[in-house]
Amino acid sequence: MLGLADNTRNNVIAVIGEFVGTFLFLFWSFSGTQISNTPMPAPGSPPNTSNLLFAALAFGFSLTVNVWAFYRITGGLFNPSVTLALFLVGGLPAVRSVLVFLAQIAGGICAAAVVSCLFPGPLNVETTLGGGTSISQGLFIEMFLTAQLVFVIIMLAVVKHRSTYLAPVGIGLTFFLTELCGIYFTGGSLNFARSLGPAAVNHHFPGYFWIYFVGPLLGSLLASAFYGLLHSMRYQTCNPGQDFSEPDEQALKDRPSTRTAGLYEANMRTV
Repeated sequence: MLGLADNTRNNVIAVIGEFVGTFLFLFWSFSGTQISNTPMPAPGSPPNTSNLLFAALAFGFSLTVNVWAFYRITGGLFNPSVTLALFLVGGLPAVRSVLVFLAQIAGGICAAAVVSCLFPGPLNVETTLGGGTSISQGLFIEMFLTAQLVFVIIMLAVVKHRSTYLAPVGIGLTFFLTELCGIYFTGGSLNFARSLGPAAVNHHFPGYFWIYFVGPLLGSLLASAFYGLLHSMRYQTCNPGQDFSEPDEQALKDRPSTRTAGLYEANMRTV
């Protein structure tokens, strides 16, 4: 491509892929949320479970489809919290992590802007605290929900295994679950790009907006630290053979020296 060095070319691909992938993921997610929030619920109103389910399904299905489409291109990250986790566990180099982060932020803002232009009425997809949730509660809700999502991504997509190709399904289901539990109380962000986009388009940043950056950040650190602990304890030896057929398992038993050596390094993403 234009005579670029391989590393530069791959960084360009990663930036383009993450921008487009984040845009598509959030465009469909915001579109579904815009529908479920029309008309906008009154402050303090009880949860409308049908609307919450609709929005959660929009986010979950959109992530599943777009991760599956982009995971062979960029890994299908679409989330600064996931980008940070991959950097911490050795799945992304520093320069690419920064570039991908910027692409994700831009994709989130563009998705919110396009949804705002396409659909009538005000953009009603911001992440805000609801149901009497305090700022500290909102912070920890975002942290724990993000930690769940990031840990699943590490185990299903970053560490390679026999069913890695099905990782988008598990990731999408996890995101659907976390959205079900989080949308009513915090808006279910788990993703700074998801919160920043609508806030920037609406020029509305509530005083507690920082929780949508700090909460997912802490969740990413928590999940990465937990995985690091498991890896340092050689978790592969606790329940070996889960990804093997019987012939593969027998071959592994015949070569005990290879049972744990290099599993992590061989399985890590190389993009």
